[in-house]
Order: sequence, then C-alpha cells, then structure tokens
Amino acid sequence: MIWAIAAVLIWALGWWVNVRLANGPVSDLPAVKVLIPAIFGLTVVVIWELLVVGFEVNPVILPAPSAIVERLFSEGPRLWADFHQTIIKGAMTGYVIGGLAALGIAVLADRSDFLTRGILPVGSFMAALPIVGIAPIFVKWFGSDWESKAAVVAVMVFFPILVNTVAGLRDTSVMQRDLMRTYGAGYWPTLFKLRLPAAMPFMFNGLKIATTLALIGAIVAEFFGSPTVGMGFRISTSFGQLALDMVWAEIVIAALAGSAFYGLMTLIEKRVTFWHPSQR
Repeated sequence: MIWAIAAVLIWALGWWVNVRLANGPVSDLPAVKVLIPAIFGLTVVVIWELLVVGFEVNPVILPAPSAIVERLFSEGPRLWADFHQTIIKGAMTGYVIGGLAALGIAVLADRSDFLTRGILPVGSFMAALPIVGIAPIFVKWFGSDWESKAAVVAVMVFFPILVNTVAGLRDTSVMQRDLMRTYGAGYWPTLFKLRLPAAMPFMFNGLKIATTLALIGAIVAEFFGSPTVGMGFRISTSFGQLALDMVWAEIVIAALAGSAFYGLMTLIEKRVTFWHPSQR
C-alpha cells in the first residue's frame, strides 16, 4: 500500500509543478517548454519503478526502468550494432531513396495532368498496403540483409512525400503564376523560384510523417528475415527468450531515434520555411 501512496504523491507533485510552470509568467521561455515534458516523463518513469518494485511485478510481464537502463549499459555494443543495422543502414537509406524518388516523380506529375490523375490514386492504394504483406516479398527479392529493409522503407515513405509534394506544387495562386509569366519566366525558373518554395510546408509535412514510417518499416521488416543483428531481429529473439528488459531497451532506443529524427526535420523546417505563417 505504501508504494501506491508514494506513487500518488509523486504524481500529484509532478502535476502541481507542471501546472505552475505552464500557467506562470515564465511559461513562454524555451527552457520551460523543454522542462515541462521532461518533468512529466520523469514522473511517469519514477511511478513505473515504484509500482513494479513495490508490487513485485514479474519482469517477464513488465521490467522496471532500472533494469532497462542496466541493460542499455551492459549491452551497449550489441545495441549499437542493432541501431547501425536497422536505423542507419535500413531506415535512413530507404528514407533518402524514397524521398528523392517522390520529389522527382512529383515534378514529373506536376507537368502532366495524366500522370497526376494516374499516380495519386495508385499512391493512395499503395499507401494502404500492409507492411506485413510487402515485407516478406521484398526479403525474397533483395535478400535478408539491410537492402530489403531499405526497399520496404522506400516504398512506405514514397507516397506520403509524393502526395504532399504534388499538393504543395499546386498551392500557388493564379496571380502568382501570372506574375512570373509577365517576367518572362519559363517552367523551370517558376518551379525553383516560386512553386518549390511555396510547396515546402507541404513537403515537410510529408517528410515528418515519413520519419515514423521509416523506423516502423525497417524494424517490422526484420521480423521476416534478417542477419543475426538488427533491432527487429533482437526484439523477436529476446521476446522468445523472455528477456523483456532487452526488448524494452530496443524500444527505448527506437523511440529516442524516432523523436530525434522528427525533431531534426522540424528544426530544418523552421529554418527553411521561416517566412511561413505557421513558423511565426
């Protein structure tokens, strides 16, 4: 009972501190905006630790955060190898390939109504395909190493980026395009000086959506074939060995990597689209 009371008190304290910070005169400071979610997350972790230890929860069901942190340090080299295989090789390579291909196809589709009307419905159909269906096929085609994972990621990120880019390229007004024509600008100067800059907010929406899809695709694809390294492989084998602390360690790394990747794209978006009303 004492563990439950301690958990309730810690939750109440964290809630009170966050409310004071959020509604106080310093709420708009950048440090406070970072501190509020940090306090919330730390409160959840502390309560998790108290309840697991206090009620002696079986680590097979739910390991304590301290056990997960210990696994992070003790298995550092293996976790780094998994991270390098899955995130850097599989997810990042597929993300770059899929993004560049989507940008190129979007420019081609923008020049042809036929391609636009043909590609976008097919893109919506392909985006709805389940990863568990295409991943085994790609493993058969490209082998069990990171190349097949990169191919899965490229397919998953291609269509969100494509759809958003095409929508962004068509976002400019008739008056803006007429103005470029009065200056004697052809298609390519208009594209690079008007339409691509105007499409940047849409493109970054697709790029940010694709960050999470890339990690999910790379990890899930490893369930269907992988060398003896990789985050998906480690999660699958560790779960079979009932080493749930190792599973959670991989989950923590994946969550941190995904958050960092999303944050990086958000930072780049702010630098590139500083002129857009959403960034003011």
